[in-house]
Amino acid sequence: MPRPDNGTIAERLETLAGLLDLAGASFYSVRAYRRAAELIRSTPAPVAELVRQGRVRELRGIGPAIETRLRELVETGRLAEIDELEGEVQPELVGVGRMAGLGPQRMAELGRSLGIRSADELREAAAAGRLREVPGIGPSTEAKIRSALERPRTSPRRGLLLNRAWELVGGIADALGGVAAGDPRRWRDASERLAVVVASAEPNEVIDRFRGLPEIVALVERDDRRALGVTVDGVPVELVVASAERFGTELLRATGSASYVDALGSLPDGPDEDAVYRALGRAYLPPELREQPYDGGPPQLVEVAQIRGDLHVHTTWSDGKASVLEMAEAARGLGYEYIAICDHTRSVRVVPGLDADDVRRQSEEIAEANERLAPFRVLRGIECDILADGTLDLPDDVLDELDWVQASVHAGQRQSRDQLTQRTLAAVHHPAVRSISHPQGRIINHRPPNAVDLEAVFAACLETGTAVETNGLPDRIDLSAELVREAISAGVRITCSTDAHSVRGLGNMRLSVATARRGWATAGDVLNTRVLSEVV
Repeated sequence: MPRPDNGTIAERLETLAGLLDLAGASFYSVRAYRRAAELIRSTPAPVAELVRQGRVRELRGIGPAIETRLRELVETGRLAEIDELEGEVQPELVGVGRMAGLGPQRMAELGRSLGIRSADELREAAAAGRLREVPGIGPSTEAKIRSALERPRTSPRRGLLLNRAWELVGGIADALGGVAAGDPRRWRDASERLAVVVASAEPNEVIDRFRGLPEIVALVERDDRRALGVTVDGVPVELVVASAERFGTELLRATGSASYVDALGSLPDGPDEDAVYRALGRAYLPPELREQPYDGGPPQLVEVAQIRGDLHVHTTWSDGKASVLEMAEAARGLGYEYIAICDHTRSVRVVPGLDADDVRRQSEEIAEANERLAPFRVLRGIECDILADGTLDLPDDVLDELDWVQASVHAGQRQSRDQLTQRTLAAVHHPAVRSISHPQGRIINHRPPNAVDLEAVFAACLETGTAVETNGLPDRIDLSAELVREAISAGVRITCSTDAHSVRGLGNMRLSVATARRGWATAGDVLNTRVLSEVV
Protein backbone atom coordinates (compact mmCIF):
# COMPACT_ATOMS: atom_id res chain seq x y z
CA MET A 1 0.00 0.00 0.00
CA PRO A 2 1.47 3.41 -0.98
CA ARG A 3 2.20 5.71 1.94
CA PRO A 4 -0.02 8.83 2.12
CA ASP A 5 1.60 12.16 1.30
CA ASN A 6 1.71 15.07 3.74
CA GLY A 7 -1.35 16.75 2.21
CA THR A 8 -3.45 13.60 2.59
CA ILE A 9 -2.33 13.11 6.20
CA ALA A 10 -3.13 16.74 7.03
CA GLU A 11 -6.59 16.47 5.42
CA ARG A 12 -7.42 13.35 7.49
CA LEU A 13 -6.34 15.05 10.72
CA GLU A 14 -8.48 18.08 9.88
CA THR A 15 -11.46 15.82 9.23
CA LEU A 16 -10.89 14.12 12.57
CA ALA A 17 -10.66 17.52 14.28
CA GLY A 18 -13.95 18.62 12.76
CA LEU A 19 -15.74 15.46 13.85
CA LEU A 20 -14.28 15.68 17.35
CA ASP A 21 -15.55 19.26 17.56
CA LEU A 22 -19.05 18.10 16.60
CA ALA A 23 -18.85 15.29 19.14
CA GLY A 24 -18.15 17.77 21.94
CA ALA A 25 -14.43 17.15 22.45
CA SER A 26 -12.46 19.81 24.28
CA PHE A 27 -11.35 22.93 22.44
CA TYR A 28 -7.72 22.12 23.19
CA SER A 29 -7.93 18.58 21.76
CA VAL A 30 -9.53 19.85 18.56
CA ARG A 31 -6.97 22.63 18.26
CA ALA A 32 -4.10 20.16 18.78
CA TYR A 33 -5.20 18.09 15.77
CA ARG A 34 -5.70 21.18 13.62
CA ARG A 35 -2.28 22.52 14.55
CA ALA A 36 -0.74 19.13 13.82
CA ALA A 37 -2.39 19.21 10.39
CA GLU A 38 -0.95 22.67 9.70
CA LEU A 39 2.49 21.51 10.84
CA ILE A 40 2.41 18.39 8.66
CA ARG A 41 1.23 20.31 5.60
CA SER A 42 4.18 22.72 5.92
CA THR A 43 6.81 20.07 6.75
CA PRO A 44 9.19 19.48 3.81
CA ALA A 45 10.13 15.96 4.89
CA PRO A 46 7.72 13.06 4.10
CA VAL A 47 5.88 12.57 7.40
CA ALA A 48 4.93 8.98 6.54
CA GLU A 49 8.61 8.10 6.44
CA LEU A 50 9.18 9.81 9.79
CA VAL A 51 6.35 7.72 11.23
CA ARG A 52 7.88 4.54 9.82
CA GLN A 53 11.25 5.41 11.36
CA GLY A 54 9.69 6.24 14.75
CA ARG A 55 10.88 9.86 14.45
CA VAL A 56 7.62 11.74 13.96
CA ARG A 57 7.65 13.11 17.52
CA GLU A 58 10.76 15.06 16.56
CA LEU A 59 8.24 17.46 14.99
CA ARG A 60 7.36 19.95 17.71
CA GLY A 61 3.67 19.62 18.59
CA ILE A 62 3.30 15.90 17.77
CA GLY A 63 2.61 14.04 21.02
CA PRO A 64 1.93 10.36 21.72
CA ALA A 65 -1.82 10.50 20.97
CA ILE A 66 -1.32 12.09 17.57
CA GLU A 67 1.62 9.78 16.84
CA THR A 68 -0.67 6.77 17.45
CA ARG A 69 -3.21 8.06 14.93
CA LEU A 70 -0.51 8.90 12.41
CA ARG A 71 0.87 5.37 12.67
CA GLU A 72 -2.61 3.92 12.09
CA LEU A 73 -3.13 6.18 9.09
CA VAL A 74 0.24 5.35 7.55
CA GLU A 75 -0.07 1.60 8.15
CA THR A 76 -3.73 1.13 7.20
CA GLY A 77 -4.59 4.13 5.04
CA ARG A 78 -7.50 5.09 7.28
CA LEU A 79 -8.53 6.21 10.76
CA ALA A 80 -11.17 4.02 12.34
CA GLU A 81 -12.14 6.88 14.65
CA ILE A 82 -13.29 8.95 11.67
CA ASP A 83 -15.68 6.20 10.58
CA GLU A 84 -16.99 5.86 14.13
CA LEU A 85 -17.50 9.59 14.57
CA GLU A 86 -19.20 9.97 11.19
CA GLY A 87 -21.70 7.35 12.31
CA GLU A 88 -22.15 9.08 15.64
CA VAL A 89 -22.54 12.72 14.60
CA GLN A 90 -24.08 12.21 11.12
CA PRO A 91 -22.66 15.26 9.30
CA GLU A 92 -25.51 15.68 6.81
CA LEU A 93 -28.09 15.91 9.60
CA VAL A 94 -25.75 18.22 11.51
CA GLY A 95 -25.67 20.53 8.48
CA VAL A 96 -29.47 20.83 8.53
CA GLY A 97 -29.36 21.27 12.30
CA ARG A 98 -26.90 24.14 12.02
CA MET A 99 -29.28 25.91 9.66
CA ALA A 100 -32.09 25.35 12.14
CA GLY A 101 -30.01 26.56 15.08
CA LEU A 102 -29.86 23.10 16.66
CA GLY A 103 -26.73 21.50 18.08
CA PRO A 104 -24.97 18.37 16.75
CA GLN A 105 -25.96 16.20 19.70
CA ARG A 106 -29.65 17.01 19.27
CA MET A 107 -29.54 16.13 15.57
CA ALA A 108 -27.61 12.91 16.20
CA GLU A 109 -30.22 11.88 18.77
CA LEU A 110 -33.01 12.70 16.31
CA GLY A 111 -31.32 10.61 13.62
CA ARG A 112 -30.97 7.61 15.92
CA SER A 113 -34.56 7.91 17.15
CA LEU A 114 -36.00 7.97 13.64
CA GLY A 115 -33.45 5.62 12.08
CA ILE A 116 -32.40 8.19 9.48
CA ARG A 117 -29.03 9.53 8.30
CA SER A 118 -29.61 11.97 5.42
CA ALA A 119 -31.36 15.24 4.70
CA ASP A 120 -33.70 13.49 2.24
CA GLU A 121 -34.70 10.94 4.90
CA LEU A 122 -35.23 13.79 7.38
CA ARG A 123 -37.42 15.59 4.81
CA GLU A 124 -39.51 12.45 4.37
CA ALA A 125 -39.86 12.03 8.14
CA ALA A 126 -40.94 15.67 8.50
CA ALA A 127 -43.53 15.31 5.71
CA ALA A 128 -44.90 12.20 7.42
CA GLY A 129 -45.25 14.05 10.73
CA ARG A 130 -42.73 11.80 12.50
CA LEU A 131 -40.55 14.52 14.05
CA ARG A 132 -42.88 14.86 17.03
CA GLU A 133 -42.25 11.18 17.84
CA VAL A 134 -38.78 12.14 19.07
CA PRO A 135 -38.58 13.05 22.79
CA GLY A 136 -37.86 16.75 23.24
CA ILE A 137 -39.02 17.78 19.74
CA GLY A 138 -41.95 20.12 20.26
CA PRO A 139 -43.87 22.35 17.84
CA SER A 140 -41.25 25.10 17.90
CA THR A 141 -38.31 22.80 17.15
CA GLU A 142 -40.33 20.97 14.49
CA ALA A 143 -41.06 24.30 12.81
CA LYS A 144 -37.36 25.23 12.82
CA ILE A 145 -36.39 21.94 11.18
CA ARG A 146 -39.16 22.21 8.57
CA SER A 147 -38.08 25.77 7.80
CA ALA A 148 -34.45 24.72 7.41
CA LEU A 149 -35.45 21.92 5.05
CA GLU A 150 -37.77 24.10 2.98
CA ARG A 151 -35.82 27.36 2.89
CA PRO A 152 -32.27 26.58 4.01
CA ARG A 153 -30.10 29.38 5.30
CA THR A 154 -26.37 29.18 4.70
CA SER A 155 -25.53 29.88 8.30
CA PRO A 156 -23.71 27.49 10.63
CA ARG A 157 -24.57 27.43 14.32
CA ARG A 158 -21.17 28.92 15.14
CA GLY A 159 -19.13 31.02 12.78
CA LEU A 160 -16.19 29.23 11.19
CA LEU A 161 -12.80 30.74 12.06
CA LEU A 162 -11.37 32.86 9.28
CA ASN A 163 -8.45 30.59 8.39
CA ARG A 164 -10.69 27.51 8.32
CA ALA A 165 -13.30 29.34 6.25
CA TRP A 166 -10.69 30.41 3.69
CA GLU A 167 -9.19 26.91 3.51
CA LEU A 168 -12.63 25.46 2.87
CA VAL A 169 -14.07 27.88 0.30
CA GLY A 170 -10.67 28.59 -1.22
CA GLY A 171 -10.06 24.89 -1.84
CA ILE A 172 -13.52 24.42 -3.35
CA ALA A 173 -13.13 27.52 -5.52
CA ASP A 174 -9.75 26.32 -6.81
CA ALA A 175 -11.14 22.89 -7.61
CA LEU A 176 -14.07 24.35 -9.57
CA GLY A 177 -12.22 27.25 -11.21
CA GLY A 178 -14.31 29.79 -9.29
CA VAL A 179 -13.95 32.54 -6.71
CA ALA A 180 -14.45 32.30 -2.94
CA ALA A 181 -17.26 34.57 -1.75
CA GLY A 182 -19.54 35.01 1.23
CA ASP A 183 -18.21 36.06 4.62
CA PRO A 184 -14.62 34.85 4.01
CA ARG A 185 -14.21 37.24 1.09
CA ARG A 186 -15.21 40.08 3.43
CA TRP A 187 -12.70 38.60 5.93
CA ARG A 188 -15.22 38.31 8.76
CA ASP A 189 -13.51 36.88 11.84
CA ALA A 190 -16.19 34.20 12.15
CA SER A 191 -17.81 33.24 8.85
CA GLU A 192 -21.47 32.18 8.73
CA ARG A 193 -22.19 32.34 5.01
CA LEU A 194 -19.71 30.43 2.84
CA ALA A 195 -20.09 30.64 -0.91
CA VAL A 196 -18.28 29.97 -4.17
CA VAL A 197 -19.17 31.57 -7.51
CA VAL A 198 -18.23 29.92 -10.80
CA ALA A 199 -18.68 31.24 -14.35
CA SER A 200 -19.86 28.45 -16.65
CA ALA A 201 -22.29 27.69 -19.45
CA GLU A 202 -22.66 24.15 -18.05
CA PRO A 203 -24.13 24.57 -14.54
CA ASN A 204 -25.14 20.92 -14.13
CA GLU A 205 -21.59 19.78 -14.83
CA VAL A 206 -20.20 22.22 -12.25
CA ILE A 207 -22.76 21.18 -9.63
CA ASP A 208 -21.96 17.51 -10.24
CA ARG A 209 -18.24 18.24 -9.71
CA PHE A 210 -19.12 20.19 -6.55
CA ARG A 211 -21.07 17.22 -5.21
CA GLY A 212 -18.09 14.93 -5.91
CA LEU A 213 -15.54 17.02 -4.00
CA PRO A 214 -14.05 15.35 -0.89
CA GLU A 215 -15.07 18.36 1.21
CA ILE A 216 -18.78 17.89 0.41
CA VAL A 217 -20.59 14.92 1.95
CA ALA A 218 -24.04 15.70 0.54
CA LEU A 219 -26.21 18.25 -1.26
CA VAL A 220 -29.21 19.41 0.73
CA GLU A 221 -30.55 21.67 -2.03
CA ARG A 222 -30.07 21.91 -5.79
CA ASP A 223 -31.68 23.89 -8.62
CA ASP A 224 -30.65 25.06 -12.08
CA ARG A 225 -27.73 27.28 -11.10
CA ARG A 226 -27.37 26.91 -7.33
CA ALA A 227 -26.60 24.16 -4.88
CA LEU A 228 -26.11 23.89 -1.15
CA GLY A 229 -23.69 21.27 0.12
CA VAL A 230 -22.61 20.33 3.61
CA THR A 231 -19.15 19.33 4.76
CA VAL A 232 -18.10 16.55 7.11
CA ASP A 233 -18.23 19.20 9.85
CA GLY A 234 -21.86 19.91 8.99
CA VAL A 235 -20.96 23.33 7.54
CA PRO A 236 -23.16 24.47 4.63
CA VAL A 237 -21.43 25.83 1.51
CA GLU A 238 -23.38 27.57 -1.24
CA LEU A 239 -22.42 27.20 -4.91
CA VAL A 240 -23.58 29.74 -7.50
CA VAL A 241 -22.97 29.01 -11.19
CA ALA A 242 -23.29 32.21 -13.23
CA SER A 243 -23.27 32.90 -16.93
CA ALA A 244 -20.19 34.80 -18.10
CA GLU A 245 -22.13 38.04 -18.57
CA ARG A 246 -23.51 37.86 -15.00
CA PHE A 247 -20.45 36.60 -13.16
CA GLY A 248 -19.66 40.00 -11.61
CA THR A 249 -23.29 40.46 -10.60
CA GLU A 250 -23.49 37.12 -8.82
CA LEU A 251 -20.06 37.55 -7.20
CA LEU A 252 -21.08 40.91 -5.77
CA ARG A 253 -24.38 39.48 -4.56
CA ALA A 254 -22.67 36.48 -2.93
CA THR A 255 -19.99 38.62 -1.26
CA GLY A 256 -21.75 41.56 0.39
CA SER A 257 -23.86 41.33 3.52
CA ALA A 258 -27.61 41.21 2.95
CA SER A 259 -28.03 44.81 4.11
CA TYR A 260 -25.25 46.05 1.84
CA VAL A 261 -26.56 44.24 -1.25
CA ASP A 262 -30.17 45.26 -0.57
CA ALA A 263 -29.11 48.91 -0.39
CA LEU A 264 -27.64 48.69 -3.90
CA GLY A 265 -31.07 48.02 -5.37
CA SER A 266 -31.55 46.01 -8.54
CA LEU A 267 -28.15 44.78 -9.74
CA PRO A 268 -27.34 45.17 -13.43
CA ASP A 269 -25.66 42.42 -15.41
CA GLY A 270 -21.87 42.63 -15.46
CA PRO A 271 -19.01 40.26 -16.32
CA ASP A 272 -16.98 41.55 -13.35
CA GLU A 273 -17.61 43.61 -10.25
CA ASP A 274 -16.03 46.76 -11.71
CA ALA A 275 -18.59 46.72 -14.50
CA VAL A 276 -21.46 46.32 -12.04
CA TYR A 277 -20.27 49.24 -9.89
CA ARG A 278 -19.85 51.42 -12.99
CA ALA A 279 -23.37 50.58 -14.14
CA LEU A 280 -24.65 51.51 -10.67
CA GLY A 281 -22.77 54.82 -10.83
CA ARG A 282 -20.82 53.96 -7.70
CA ALA A 283 -17.15 53.76 -6.77
CA TYR A 284 -15.78 50.23 -6.43
CA LEU A 285 -15.80 49.20 -2.78
CA PRO A 286 -13.31 46.56 -1.56
CA PRO A 287 -15.00 43.40 -0.25
CA GLU A 288 -13.83 44.08 3.33
CA LEU A 289 -16.05 47.18 3.49
CA ARG A 290 -19.24 45.62 2.12
CA GLU A 291 -20.70 45.05 5.57
CA GLN A 292 -23.06 48.01 5.93
CA PRO A 293 -24.76 50.19 3.30
CA TYR A 294 -22.29 52.79 2.01
CA ASP A 295 -22.34 55.07 -1.00
CA GLY A 296 -19.01 56.77 -1.48
CA GLY A 297 -15.37 56.26 -2.28
CA PRO A 298 -13.21 54.20 0.09
CA PRO A 299 -9.93 55.41 1.59
CA GLN A 300 -6.63 53.93 0.44
CA LEU A 301 -6.74 50.93 2.75
CA VAL A 302 -3.56 49.44 4.16
CA GLU A 303 -2.12 46.50 2.22
CA VAL A 304 0.03 43.56 3.30
CA ALA A 305 2.78 44.78 0.97
CA GLN A 306 3.07 47.95 3.08
CA ILE A 307 3.91 46.07 6.28
CA ARG A 308 7.62 46.46 7.05
CA GLY A 309 7.86 44.16 10.06
CA ASP A 310 6.03 41.86 12.45
CA LEU A 311 6.01 43.14 16.03
CA HIS A 312 4.78 40.02 17.81
CA VAL A 313 6.28 36.57 17.26
CA HIS A 314 7.26 33.72 19.59
CA THR A 315 10.16 31.28 19.57
CA THR A 316 11.26 28.09 21.30
CA TRP A 317 12.24 30.25 24.27
CA SER A 318 8.57 30.11 25.26
CA ASP A 319 5.88 28.20 23.34
CA GLY A 320 7.02 28.74 19.76
CA LYS A 321 8.15 26.03 17.35
CA ALA A 322 11.12 27.79 15.73
CA SER A 323 14.31 29.48 16.91
CA VAL A 324 15.06 33.20 16.86
CA LEU A 325 17.14 32.77 13.70
CA GLU A 326 14.51 30.63 11.95
CA MET A 327 11.75 33.16 12.64
CA ALA A 328 13.98 36.04 11.57
CA GLU A 329 15.08 34.36 8.34
CA ALA A 330 11.48 33.58 7.46
CA ALA A 331 10.44 37.18 8.16
CA ARG A 332 13.27 38.49 6.01
CA GLY A 333 12.14 36.10 3.28
CA LEU A 334 8.73 37.79 3.36
CA GLY A 335 10.40 41.11 2.57
CA TYR A 336 10.24 42.53 6.10
CA GLU A 337 12.88 44.88 7.47
CA TYR A 338 12.46 43.92 11.13
CA ILE A 339 10.81 41.51 13.52
CA ALA A 340 10.18 41.68 17.28
CA ILE A 341 10.76 38.55 19.34
CA CYS A 342 8.06 38.71 22.01
CA ASP A 343 8.07 35.55 24.07
CA HIS A 344 5.90 35.14 27.15
CA THR A 345 6.87 35.94 30.72
CA ARG A 346 6.60 33.50 33.62
CA SER A 347 3.20 34.36 35.05
CA VAL A 348 1.34 33.05 32.00
CA ARG A 349 1.96 29.62 33.61
CA VAL A 350 0.13 27.52 31.00
CA VAL A 351 3.14 27.84 28.66
CA PRO A 352 6.87 28.30 29.31
CA GLY A 353 7.81 31.89 30.07
CA LEU A 354 10.95 33.98 30.54
CA ASP A 355 12.27 35.59 33.70
CA ALA A 356 14.83 38.40 33.85
CA ASP A 357 17.81 36.07 33.45
CA ASP A 358 16.19 34.32 30.48
CA VAL A 359 15.52 37.63 28.75
CA ARG A 360 19.16 38.63 29.07
CA ARG A 361 20.39 35.24 27.86
CA GLN A 362 18.04 35.43 24.90
CA SER A 363 19.64 38.75 23.96
CA GLU A 364 22.82 36.87 23.04
CA GLU A 365 20.95 34.74 20.53
CA ILE A 366 19.25 37.83 19.10
CA ALA A 367 22.61 39.59 18.77
CA GLU A 368 23.99 36.62 16.82
CA ALA A 369 20.97 36.68 14.50
CA ASN A 370 21.40 40.42 13.92
CA GLU A 371 25.06 39.98 13.07
CA ARG A 372 24.17 37.26 10.59
CA LEU A 373 21.16 38.94 8.96
CA ALA A 374 22.12 42.65 8.87
CA PRO A 375 20.73 45.03 7.73
CA PHE A 376 17.59 43.11 8.73
CA ARG A 377 16.94 43.82 12.42
CA VAL A 378 15.72 41.45 15.13
CA LEU A 379 14.26 43.47 17.99
CA ARG A 380 14.61 42.42 21.60
CA GLY A 381 11.01 42.33 22.68
CA ILE A 382 8.69 40.72 25.19
CA GLU A 383 5.01 39.98 25.62
CA CYS A 384 4.90 40.97 29.25
CA ASP A 385 2.00 39.83 31.35
CA ILE A 386 -0.06 42.46 33.15
CA LEU A 387 -0.50 41.10 36.67
CA ALA A 388 -3.73 41.34 38.64
CA ASP A 389 -2.62 44.54 40.38
CA GLY A 390 -1.54 46.26 37.14
CA THR A 391 2.20 45.75 37.62
CA LEU A 392 4.24 44.02 34.93
CA ASP A 393 5.84 40.59 35.11
CA LEU A 394 9.44 41.82 34.70
CA PRO A 395 11.52 44.39 36.62
CA ASP A 396 11.70 47.88 35.16
CA ASP A 397 15.45 47.69 34.61
CA VAL A 398 14.99 44.68 32.33
CA LEU A 399 12.11 46.28 30.45
CA ASP A 400 14.22 49.41 29.90
CA GLU A 401 16.82 47.32 28.04
CA LEU A 402 14.36 46.08 25.43
CA ASP A 403 13.55 47.50 22.01
CA TRP A 404 9.86 46.62 22.07
CA VAL A 405 7.59 45.88 25.04
CA GLN A 406 3.98 44.89 24.64
CA ALA A 407 1.72 44.10 27.55
CA SER A 408 -1.08 41.54 27.70
CA VAL A 409 -3.71 40.16 30.06
CA HIS A 410 -3.68 36.35 30.14
CA ALA A 411 -5.17 35.52 33.55
CA GLY A 412 -7.78 36.99 35.83
CA GLN A 413 -10.09 37.84 32.95
CA ARG A 414 -13.14 37.46 35.17
CA GLN A 415 -12.24 40.55 37.14
CA SER A 416 -14.79 43.34 37.14
CA ARG A 417 -14.88 45.94 34.40
CA ASP A 418 -13.28 48.50 36.67
CA GLN A 419 -10.52 46.13 37.79
CA LEU A 420 -9.65 45.07 34.23
CA THR A 421 -9.73 48.66 33.04
CA GLN A 422 -7.48 49.97 35.82
CA ARG A 423 -5.14 47.04 35.31
CA THR A 424 -4.81 47.78 31.58
CA LEU A 425 -4.51 51.54 32.11
CA ALA A 426 -1.61 50.96 34.47
CA ALA A 427 0.22 49.11 31.70
CA VAL A 428 -0.61 51.81 29.14
CA HIS A 429 0.99 54.42 31.42
CA HIS A 430 4.11 52.35 32.05
CA PRO A 431 6.95 54.17 30.25
CA ALA A 432 8.41 50.97 28.74
CA VAL A 433 5.17 49.69 27.19
CA ARG A 434 4.79 50.42 23.47
CA SER A 435 1.68 48.41 22.65
CA ILE A 436 -1.22 46.53 24.24
CA SER A 437 -1.58 43.03 22.79
CA HIS A 438 -4.94 41.37 21.99
CA PRO A 439 -6.79 43.94 24.14
CA GLN A 440 -10.16 42.14 24.05
CA GLY A 441 -8.71 38.89 25.38
CA ARG A 442 -11.33 36.86 23.52
CA ILE A 443 -11.12 33.40 21.97
CA ILE A 444 -13.71 33.28 19.21
CA ASN A 445 -16.52 30.76 19.86
CA HIS A 446 -14.98 29.84 23.23
CA ARG A 447 -14.34 32.89 25.42
CA PRO A 448 -16.11 36.26 25.25
CA PRO A 449 -14.22 39.55 25.26
CA ASN A 450 -12.98 40.90 28.55
CA ALA A 451 -15.11 43.51 30.27
CA VAL A 452 -12.37 46.14 29.89
CA ASP A 453 -13.48 49.71 29.01
CA LEU A 454 -11.67 50.13 25.71
CA GLU A 455 -12.87 53.68 25.24
CA ALA A 456 -10.90 54.62 28.37
CA VAL A 457 -7.94 52.53 27.18
CA PHE A 458 -7.93 54.26 23.78
CA ALA A 459 -7.99 57.67 25.45
CA ALA A 460 -4.99 56.73 27.59
CA CYS A 461 -3.16 55.30 24.56
CA LEU A 462 -3.63 58.58 22.72
CA GLU A 463 -2.20 60.44 25.71
CA THR A 464 0.85 58.17 26.06
CA GLY A 465 1.48 57.31 22.40
CA THR A 466 0.88 53.60 23.09
CA ALA A 467 -0.35 51.49 20.19
CA VAL A 468 -2.95 48.72 20.30
CA GLU A 469 -2.64 45.47 18.42
CA THR A 470 -4.91 43.71 16.00
CA ASN A 471 -3.74 40.15 16.47
CA GLY A 472 -3.73 37.78 13.49
CA LEU A 473 -4.20 34.50 15.38
CA PRO A 474 -7.38 33.09 13.80
CA ASP A 475 -9.03 32.28 17.12
CA ARG A 476 -8.33 35.79 18.43
CA ILE A 477 -8.54 38.43 15.62
CA ASP A 478 -8.19 40.98 18.40
CA LEU A 479 -8.80 43.91 18.12
CA SER A 480 -11.84 43.12 16.01
CA ALA A 481 -12.60 45.28 12.98
CA GLU A 482 -15.20 47.39 14.78
CA LEU A 483 -12.74 48.22 17.55
CA VAL A 484 -9.97 48.95 15.07
CA ARG A 485 -12.22 51.64 13.63
CA GLU A 486 -12.93 53.00 17.09
CA ALA A 487 -9.22 53.09 17.93
CA ILE A 488 -8.41 54.90 14.70
CA SER A 489 -11.25 57.36 15.27
CA ALA A 490 -9.76 58.05 18.70
CA GLY A 491 -6.41 58.85 17.08
CA VAL A 492 -4.64 55.71 18.28
CA ARG A 493 -2.20 53.83 16.06
CA ILE A 494 -2.56 50.09 15.67
CA THR A 495 -0.02 47.37 15.01
CA CYS A 496 -0.80 44.55 12.61
CA SER A 497 0.92 41.53 14.12
CA THR A 498 0.64 37.76 13.81
CA ASP A 499 1.42 36.44 17.30
CA ALA A 500 3.13 33.73 15.23
CA HIS A 501 4.29 30.62 17.09
CA SER A 502 5.83 29.08 13.97
CA VAL A 503 7.26 30.07 10.61
CA ARG A 504 3.93 29.15 9.05
CA GLY A 505 2.16 31.44 11.52
CA LEU A 506 3.82 34.47 9.95
CA GLY A 507 1.32 33.99 7.11
CA ASN A 508 -1.46 35.17 9.42
CA MET A 509 -0.39 38.74 8.68
CA ARG A 510 -3.01 38.69 5.93
CA LEU A 511 -5.71 38.07 8.58
CA SER A 512 -4.47 40.95 10.71
CA VAL A 513 -4.22 43.36 7.78
CA ALA A 514 -7.61 42.32 6.42
CA THR A 515 -9.13 43.03 9.85
CA ALA A 516 -7.46 46.45 9.87
CA ARG A 517 -8.89 47.08 6.41
CA ARG A 518 -12.36 46.13 7.68
CA GLY A 519 -11.76 48.82 10.30
CA TRP A 520 -11.03 51.34 7.50
CA ALA A 521 -7.32 51.54 8.38
CA THR A 522 -4.89 53.22 6.02
CA ALA A 523 -1.13 52.68 6.03
CA GLY A 524 -0.78 55.85 8.09
CA ASP A 525 -2.88 54.30 10.87
CA VAL A 526 -0.63 51.22 11.17
CA LEU A 527 2.62 51.68 13.06
CA ASN A 528 4.54 48.84 11.45
CA THR A 529 4.17 50.25 7.96
CA ARG A 530 6.90 52.67 9.05
CA VAL A 531 10.66 52.38 8.88
CA LEU A 532 12.30 51.02 12.01
CA SER A 533 13.61 54.40 13.20
CA GLU A 534 9.99 55.60 13.47
CA VAL A 535 8.91 52.49 15.39
CA VAL A 536 11.50 52.11 18.16
